[in-house]
Amino acid sequence: MNRSRPVVVVLTADDVPAPADLGRIEELAQVRLATADTLADHLPGADVLLVWDIFSSALAAAWHTADTLRWMHVAAAGLDAIMFDDLRASDVLVTNARGVFDEPMAEYVLACVLAHDKQLHQTEEFRRRGEWVHRETLRVKGRRVLVVGTGGIGRAIARILTAVGLEVRGAGRTVRDDDPDFGAVVSSTELAEHLADVDHLVMVAPLTDATRGMLGARELAALPDDAHVINVGRGPLIDQAALTAEIATGRLSAHLDVLIDEPLPADDPLWTLPGAHISPHMSGDVIGWRDTLSAQFLEKLTGYISGREPGPAVDKKRGYVPTTGR
Repeated sequence: MNRSRPVVVVLTADDVPAPADLGRIEELAQVRLATADTLADHLPGADVLLVWDIFSSALAAAWHTADTLRWMHVAAAGLDAIMFDDLRASDVLVTNARGVFDEPMAEYVLACVLAHDKQLHQTEEFRRRGEWVHRETLRVKGRRVLVVGTGGIGRAIARILTAVGLEVRGAGRTVRDDDPDFGAVVSSTELAEHLADVDHLVMVAPLTDATRGMLGARELAALPDDAHVINVGRGPLIDQAALTAEIATGRLSAHLDVLIDEPLPADDPLWTLPGAHISPHMSGDVIGWRDTLSAQFLEKLTGYISGREPGPAVDKKRGYVPTTGR
């Protein structure tokens, strides 16, 4: 491996805009642009892999050709679609887009909370029908929130919701009473025991074997009437059929930015249920987000060439970057 001018493979796709800093990357490294069809041809002899097309499933099939790979950077926060057993067992260092989406996603969750408590969806529906319907809305201050997932994004959510007066707790792997962002963190493995007084339940945990389906029928039944579920993590964190059934009764409502099947099938009842609000996996995608991802990789590559280890490293067994108290 030549760290002074490493071979960098960029996994992209025809419909994915190239990294804004590609020219600068090409000045620092020998760059090979690959698509799903050509990845296996470009990986031999490569030192670094940039997974720019984060929805590609080509890596596992081409992995046997990655004979000299030392570092892989994924331009996404979630890694569930990328990880596989051979990668986990390898010595390849994996990094992700940690930090890029924290504040944008926190803003999005705040918008969901405000839209729900201030009845903005209902107001717009009345406007469409030409109806003048005066109502009283909820006071946001003092409403209770449980954020499931205490990594960087969850912490940004906790800070912004606390700033507008909501009472926020976290749910994670490690129980604590003195967390700087959440105050209290309860056990995410005992979720049902902590939902009875929750007004807004925010799901932002990474998708792993341990978290898949963690909000199931039992947990949903433990939520109080009129509770509001927000999912900006991954669709399979929630038993979607059970949640749909709860929304259909009018007992719960939800903002779902992620779903089990994306795009949501045209015949899915979530499209038309009054208490369901669907967005197309966009909570972190603010204007300029791709440029930020490009700049992040360029900064890490520059350090790598200078001899610094890229970081923070993903724990490949867990599937995310460990955070104290998570």
